[in-house]
Order: sequence, then structure tokens, then C-alpha cells
Amino acid sequence: MTLIEQWRKLAEGSDEDSAVRAFWNEYFASETEAYKKILSDTSVRYAGKAGELAEGFGMSEATFGGFLDGINTSLKAELDIDSIEADTEIALDIDFEKLYFNMHEAKADWLYGLKEWDKVLTEEKRREITKAWRVSKQFINAEAKVGPNDPCPCGSGKKFKKCCGRTAD
Repeated sequence: MTLIEQWRKLAEGSDEDSAVRAFWNEYFASETEAYKKILSDTSVRYAGKAGELAEGFGMSEATFGGFLDGINTSLKAELDIDSIEADTEIALDIDFEKLYFNMHEAKADWLYGLKEWDKVLTEEKRREITKAWRVSKQFINAEAKVGPNDPCPCGSGKKFKKCCGRTAD
């Protein structure tokens, strides 16, 4: 069974609210510690068998599958998550700017607010990425609206209200 299959089975495990909350609180705590470790020394290359990396991060293999699912879009080369097993060789080649952006996308303020980011990205760069994330969420209407007194887009030279914008009498 792949790590992501184990993760999905684990994540769908309980219907009881308190058990679900406890599961996610435990996962978020593990995830936070993993990111603190990664951010505290960005020169470390995390590569090897997935099961060994999970152990190095203090996670079960199933939990590490969930972690990989979360970090995958922040890697310079995404992993084939659906095929990773405990003995699969992987490398976490992280794009830290993309990671910071994706943490905003996930609304994970407990992660993008970590003090360890201070050593990875300047405050100015973090503000720039945050701004880019906010702009990416804004809706922009690409079609320019024609006002009644604007020239008609048909090219007649008349005002829109006297041409194509005329309502039937």
C-alpha cells in the first residue's frame, strides 16, 4: 500500500468529532515540527527512502504520506505521490518561495508565521509573496464594459446608446 493510500485511510478513520479534531491537531503539530526542522537549516538535503525520511521527521509512514501530499506542489520537481511506498527513494528539493506562497494558499498561518522563515526569506520578500498571493485571489473582469456614451464597438462612429446599445422601442 502506498503512503498516500495509508494517509487517506488514516484521515478518513473516524466520524466522531472529538477523534477527528484530535487527529488533525496531532497532524498539524507534526507538520509544524517538520517545517521548523526544514526551515532551520535549508542547506540540508532531505533524500532517501520515504520510510527513513518519515522516521527522521518523527512521523509514521502514513502521516509522512500526508506531509508529502502537502509539500509536493512546493517542490522544484513534483513527486508521483500515488506511487510512493516506504522503500521508494525520494528527494525533497524545496522551492522556498513557492512553499511560502502555498502556505498562504492553504491558509496555514501557523506555518507561514513561523519565526524560522526569518532565516530563509527576507521580510521584504515575504511581503512581496504575500501580496502576489492576495493579487492571485482577486477577480478581474477581462471584458471591458461599454458605457452608453462610449463609441460603439461595431465601428460605426456613433455612441453606443445610439447604435448597438439602442433598446427596442
